[in-house]
Amino acid sequence: MLALWPAPVVVLAGPPGSGKTHLAQIWQAHAHAVAIAPDSIGEHIGGLGASPALIDDIDKLPIDEQGLFHLINTVRGAGSTLLLTARRFPSAWRVVLPDLISRLKAAATIEIHEPDDLLLAGVITKLFADRQVEVEPHVVQYLVRRIERSLATAMRVVERLDRAALERKTPITRALAAETVSAMDEGQGEFDI
Repeated sequence: MLALWPAPVVVLAGPPGSGKTHLAQIWQAHAHAVAIAPDSIGEHIGGLGASPALIDDIDKLPIDEQGLFHLINTVRGAGSTLLLTARRFPSAWRVVLPDLISRLKAAATIEIHEPDDLLLAGVITKLFADRQVEVEPHVVQYLVRRIERSLATAMRVVERLDRAALERKTPITRALAAETVSAMDEGQGEFDI
């Protein structure tokens, strides 16, 4: 798997709920990578050796620019790899250290897009199936047209619809889906996002 790695430093960018962390965890297991918290980069540089490294959600907190710069140099010098996951591309991270900006421009950036209608419908259907809940295709299509286009939102909607149907002892209908999506949009009580 590492032989197919595109560059010493790779940034996997995409919106919340797009699967970045899941993909990073799979890579971490296969590569035997060391997970480094974004706020403690400097503490891991000395003991890293030639081990691959992973920093999930690098852009969630203010970036330790000096630490990241030295980590990138360490990884490159050891002939190893570094995977960074982020919501945005490095150019949007507001990095000011010129040498780090240069290193990040040389990183391979891979973007995960929001799911299209077909993928989102498949995900919603699978999420219901995982809960052993049958839902009519027209209800799934209604959800695809009405919810935010993210996997995280799909998971929340399915969980809330399943809970509402269980509480009411009714099947999941288009009307229940409309009520649930409307409540989520309005941020009402138990449906608060």
